[in-house]
Amino acid sequence: MTVRAAVERVMPGVLDDLKRLVAVESVSADPGRADQVQRSAELVAELARDAGAASVRIATEASQPAVIASWPAPPGAPTVCLYAHHDVQPEGDPALWDSAPFEATERDGRLYGRGTADDKGGLAVHLAALRAFDGKPPVGVKLFIEGEEEIGSRGLPALLQAHRDDLASDIFVIADSANWEVGQPAFTTTLRGLADCYVEVRTLDHAIHSGSFGGVAPDALTALCRLVATLHDDQGDVMVAGLASSEGPDLEYPEDRFRSESSMLDGVRQLGTGSIVQRLWTKPAISVIALDATPVAKASNTLHAVARAKISMRLAPGDDAPTALEALTKHLVANAPWGAQVTVTAGDVGQPSTIPFTGPYADAARSAMAEAWGVEPVQVGQGGSIPMVAEFAQAFEGATIFVTAVGDPDTRAHGANESLHLGDFRAACLAEAQFLANLATP
Repeated sequence: MTVRAAVERVMPGVLDDLKRLVAVESVSADPGRADQVQRSAELVAELARDAGAASVRIATEASQPAVIASWPAPPGAPTVCLYAHHDVQPEGDPALWDSAPFEATERDGRLYGRGTADDKGGLAVHLAALRAFDGKPPVGVKLFIEGEEEIGSRGLPALLQAHRDDLASDIFVIADSANWEVGQPAFTTTLRGLADCYVEVRTLDHAIHSGSFGGVAPDALTALCRLVATLHDDQGDVMVAGLASSEGPDLEYPEDRFRSESSMLDGVRQLGTGSIVQRLWTKPAISVIALDATPVAKASNTLHAVARAKISMRLAPGDDAPTALEALTKHLVANAPWGAQVTVTAGDVGQPSTIPFTGPYADAARSAMAEAWGVEPVQVGQGGSIPMVAEFAQAFEGATIFVTAVGDPDTRAHGANESLHLGDFRAACLAEAQFLANLATP
């Protein structure tokens, strides 16, 4: 039986199990659903055993359970570690979904539901590849399914240290990115890093009447607005000194396509200068993603003493996240308006990555993807962050890392109506199974 026929044979069962996985509300950020995250890990372990794993364990060194399973390598064959994560983002307002967020629903060639693409779809790709070989892959396989990726993978270093021998491999396949577009597969070769912080502005000892004191005494929220406005110039380029940037790849991202995929409203201008892919992948970006202030519904004629914001910064490949966070902190403190008291509290950091794509393993992966999709894959960057890439590269120096995808620009990961294109999902399953077969061919 050909690899293609074997994958088609297992696809109905794989889709059924993906739907079972989506039904588990494994939101790692919600302490009230810790039992669901545990249930999700137990289901992943069950599926790994059903796929013929020689060993399966639920690892608890991180704050949320991870699953580690293995299929021993035949003599002389390399070992591949297949990574995905079983935790998901909160669903947000259910009213914004066209179908129940935790009930996988097929519609117009896509499968809708939280985690269908990010990243239970990646886990399902791994299961399909293993089942295509009836649980006896032609190379060694280690399955690593993390449980806290959506809250920053803070326990990943502890997991890698505790289970280094269980995870050590020649190749790591991280199925947690996005393809260039539907029908066009991609390998991700650059990832931006992440650094965020909380900035608090104080101008008064306590709130005061805006009529009695306004015009002389500054309020904290207006001061905070002026402070965050210093983060960009009039064109939208980041104004924090000391951040790295580089030239983008020679890949065209048409403006009309970007506007459509990003849902920009008519008349709204793009930020920054340079090509779109450069601004998305190889330049820093800063956003104010949360604000603590009086809600409009509870507003009064008051000058408020304190206001807070959470600031998220994406970092270009080649930058260093702690150093960049220090630069952002210095900028915020130095640009305090009207002598306001500014306090910056560090948040999470994740290192950016550059992922080489050369050598015989890369040739095997490229050939498998071209066979599955019928077109040559492209190499892309991602504006988002996958910090475990840098963690793996540091922990397993010399190993080859590939970042693959099941999502596409319309996946809407983290948002309402997240979905998976079923045609591309089948191709991704075939590509991974074919890759394992290619590795076993001298």
